[in-house]
Amino acid sequence: MLNRIWSGFFFVAFISAIVQWLVFDQVLIFEEMVKAIFDMSRVTVEIAIGLIGILSFWLGMMKIAEHAGIIDKLALLISPLFVRLMPGVPKGHPAIGSMTMNLSANFLGLDNAATPLGLKAMQDLQLLNPKKETASNAQILFLVLNTSSVTMFPVTVFVYRAQQGAVNPTDVFVPILLATFASTLAGLLAVAFVQKIKLYQQVVLLYLATGIALVGGIAVYFTTLSAQLLAQQSSLMGNLLIFSTLISFIFVALKRKVNVYDSFIEGAKQGFDTSIKIIPYLLAMLCAIGVFRASGALDILVDGIRQMVLWFNGDTRFVDALPTAFMNPLSGSGARAMMIETMNTHGADSFAGRLASIVQGSTETTFYVLAVYFGSVGIRYSRHALACGLIADVAGITAAIGVCYWFFG
Repeated sequence: MLNRIWSGFFFVAFISAIVQWLVFDQVLIFEEMVKAIFDMSRVTVEIAIGLIGILSFWLGMMKIAEHAGIIDKLALLISPLFVRLMPGVPKGHPAIGSMTMNLSANFLGLDNAATPLGLKAMQDLQLLNPKKETASNAQILFLVLNTSSVTMFPVTVFVYRAQQGAVNPTDVFVPILLATFASTLAGLLAVAFVQKIKLYQQVVLLYLATGIALVGGIAVYFTTLSAQLLAQQSSLMGNLLIFSTLISFIFVALKRKVNVYDSFIEGAKQGFDTSIKIIPYLLAMLCAIGVFRASGALDILVDGIRQMVLWFNGDTRFVDALPTAFMNPLSGSGARAMMIETMNTHGADSFAGRLASIVQGSTETTFYVLAVYFGSVGIRYSRHALACGLIADVAGITAAIGVCYWFFG
């Protein structure tokens, strides 16, 4: 999939450039495309270097939380829900622990830990799967919840916004929280409908009601604020919650006699390696997208959608962020590159820049996760996993557009 997407960017860009040259007499079009490659190569390195510090810090704090047993406690908190949603998984099975650990890591924004835990969970679920090449109900539900799971701390999105000059990089905190909750809820409802899962069980209803009450309370509070205070309060709440969480990690760890300094150093050492590892992927996608835009192809696509929206007398400000939304289900690195490119072109604090950030923080790469997770256990027939995952993506993207107009419109 990524092979075709990446190659397609270059081929479509070349065709578009030929048309621009021969039909519209744009003689500098190829010069601009080559310049875009150099520019995006420079931006890639700047972004990777900027990520080293924050990733090292965040991974260090997460290691403290891990040694303090906080992630394990989160896993225990979520596990009763899985027992009801996945009747095919016996109570106490290792898959329950693996799945809850994975979603807990996703919730905390710990992507590095989430992926191996997710692969372990898929392998544990495969042991219970009677048809080894066909995804079981439990595997499908887990995958959809994984791709749409609520992320409390989308730290990398904040970092990218700061690098692109955002005045308050965390002002998208609450919008991302609202949009990702909508994505998770839609994914769960879609799978429950297909698999005929009884959501009206007491324990399930308790979890759902708690989540809805929490998010609903946040939404109600923000409806009382003026447009000027919305972004300010979102930033305040985000920064306060992040710092309070970090203090809680240190406090609990010290109380349990954990050497917080050594634990932090142990986790922080992973930050440099992670930042360096993403350079080839980010470079590939940023250069491809830079060429795609310089050729005029991206403008043609976006302008076409903009004209359709105008035809219905709609507001077109969201259109410039749609490339990130289109790319997100297909490629995480591609969507990240689209988000950066959108902020670089329109500004981090523009409507499009903020919306691209919200979209990036509220949905996951469905095709990639499906391919990696199912591929790791040899599943060839995914059944309704893709459809339900895409339903969650559409819900998240739609919610992202709505909350962006609400907060920044």
